[in-house]
Amino acid sequence: MKNFFTVAFALSAVALSSAAGRNVADFKEMAPFVYPQNAPASVAKPYYMADGLSYLALSDDGKRVVKHDTKTGAEVETVMDVANTRENKIDRIEGFTLSPDGSKLLLQTGHTPIYRRSFKASFYVYELRSRLLRPLSETHKQQRAPLFSPDGRMVAFVGEDNNIYLKKIDFDTEVPVTTDGKIDHVINGVPDWVYEEEFTTDCSMAWAPDNMTLCYLKYNETDVPAYSFPLYEGTCDPMKQYALYPGSFTYKYPVAGEPNSKVSVHSYDVDNRKTKNLTLPDTKIEYIPRITYGGSPDRLVVTTLNRAQTRMELFTLNPRSNVAKSLMVEEDDAWLETVTYEDLTFNSDNFVVLSGRSGYTHAYQYSYSGALTRQITKGEFDVTAYYGADAKGNHYYQSTSTGAINRVISRIDPKGVVKNLTPDQGYASAWFTPAMNYYTVNYSNATTPNTYTLYTIADKQVRVLEDNKNTAAKYASAPKKEFLTITTADGITLNAYMIKPTDFNASKKYPVIMHQYSGPGSQEVLNRWKIDWAEYAAQKGYIVLCVDPRGTGGRGRAWETIVYRNLGHYETIDQQGAARYAASLPYVDSERIGITGWSYGGYETLMCISTPSSPFAAAVAIAPVTDWRYYDTVYAERYMLTPQENEDGYEESAPLNATANVNVPLLIMHGTADDNVHLMNTMQYVSALQSNGKFCDMFLFPNMNHSIYQCNARLTVYSKMLDYFDKNL
Repeated sequence: MKNFFTVAFALSAVALSSAAGRNVADFKEMAPFVYPQNAPASVAKPYYMADGLSYLALSDDGKRVVKHDTKTGAEVETVMDVANTRENKIDRIEGFTLSPDGSKLLLQTGHTPIYRRSFKASFYVYELRSRLLRPLSETHKQQRAPLFSPDGRMVAFVGEDNNIYLKKIDFDTEVPVTTDGKIDHVINGVPDWVYEEEFTTDCSMAWAPDNMTLCYLKYNETDVPAYSFPLYEGTCDPMKQYALYPGSFTYKYPVAGEPNSKVSVHSYDVDNRKTKNLTLPDTKIEYIPRITYGGSPDRLVVTTLNRAQTRMELFTLNPRSNVAKSLMVEEDDAWLETVTYEDLTFNSDNFVVLSGRSGYTHAYQYSYSGALTRQITKGEFDVTAYYGADAKGNHYYQSTSTGAINRVISRIDPKGVVKNLTPDQGYASAWFTPAMNYYTVNYSNATTPNTYTLYTIADKQVRVLEDNKNTAAKYASAPKKEFLTITTADGITLNAYMIKPTDFNASKKYPVIMHQYSGPGSQEVLNRWKIDWAEYAAQKGYIVLCVDPRGTGGRGRAWETIVYRNLGHYETIDQQGAARYAASLPYVDSERIGITGWSYGGYETLMCISTPSSPFAAAVAIAPVTDWRYYDTVYAERYMLTPQENEDGYEESAPLNATANVNVPLLIMHGTADDNVHLMNTMQYVSALQSNGKFCDMFLFPNMNHSIYQCNARLTVYSKMLDYFDKNL
């Protein structure tokens, strides 16, 4: 195995070493395989009217909101035109929401991202009948998370001062709901950073069905430690204010074991304008991922978790009487699947939970008395999405019933008879109209780009919305994925795919790049369309191998939770085992196997080269976690508990503590403004390497976040990666 090191941890050295890398011609050749050029045409879920017979869509020029016929797609009428409004004018629409009663639009301009999901913008209320266009707020230039009341006569929103305000449209007035909002201390109605990132939410408000009460969560983040990182002028969307002296960005970020925000439930009475603190009987609640109404104004459903995320309890809470009752409890020895508490479905007279209690994730229906009324699905497969039920009592869901690498959409009737609505092989997802009278399937497989097709609920094809024939033609000659299973020397069978060079010759010896993500519940080995740098690398003479180790999704709870309290252990055994399997193939050069990954994949890359017997000859880690003590509470503790509860687990799972074993060329790339996996992970890792007399290459992306995609940066990431493997494999 090669034992070669390159020193480049100073920025100046990085710039010098990269100058000799891939040239402009290489960039142009690779560009079609990298975001954004590799993205197939997509169809967003339409904004359906309640009856499902029509939908609203924004015109291509952003000037009109147009009603279309669902069946034909034809324009029915223009419901809003920026050139035909009264009182106020806007140049362009960036997004819109229709009021539940269908009488108004909430229009969005000036979109400004905050974190991954959240943003602020200038919103306007447009009345369809009168054509009146008015700002949502006269006192707040930009607003967050606006939410129509069910009758469409009010909008609750969060101002830049972290307070909730209520716009009463009929009277064109604005009243404060809360007054204690304070930056870096108290947030009302929208989540803090860790809730948004790890509980996939950007709004923490819920209207009662009778419009009389607004309930919301309050996040007191006063005790949450702050994190800061520098900002530079840069050249991608340059910040001129930092031309001579760097600025900084500071926000609250709770790392593993540190305090979280204190979250509480509150209500606001629209009539008397008073707020009330709503109490829950369990004092051990750490998280409240969701609040929503369950079909009645006296039934606010509050979803709660303990800090270990092993126990979910649903409470029904009457906002007027402040009486709370336990609705159901879901508990496990390891972490609960996130779909259990994030993807609850609440209907007028029942609710549906996705639970892994049987060893596989399935759908269970409950009454609001807390009684289990039906186990909707069962079998040795995972339900990965639940779509709802139609008027006849048929339930619709997505699952792995035809194999872990596939996703099939199925219908199960009241008698338990199942019909698959999509091919057994491939990857399908779906959305349904509110009336459950039409559904659209997004289907692809490894050789067929995404096709979007509209069907009636009786399964009659109506029309193809997008077939991506141009994408298919564009990549017709690209190397193809070959799916296989790998049985390691430890007897573990792993799902994998391999991409061989177009001119593959079994009598030759090829270098291999293994790429992986490996995170709990994730899957990279899927029978779906995806063209990326890997296909380009195969064209350039590499074999690319992707393997899903133990801990990943689609194969039941036992397979996934084996990594509990011990991240990086089984994943490393399996990835190294897969590399040794690859090395045994007659057409693989066993001395030229590299590994790469991004985020958790970057972490696992470092873990894989941190054992004395590592089979890898070179590695590229992008935005890696290097110690779970540096990562956020919700994610790290979900799988590891707190450092205080699992000290040995944290110690053994940190590549930061194993740098003495690194003996291969290593490149680390990271965005300096990564608010998710902080650059500190990389800096501490490089420091540990230095202390052990080791070296690595480092390439930084000024002012870029965890995704590293602005200004064509994704192309730079993968070009630099392949350049590194060219030199070291």
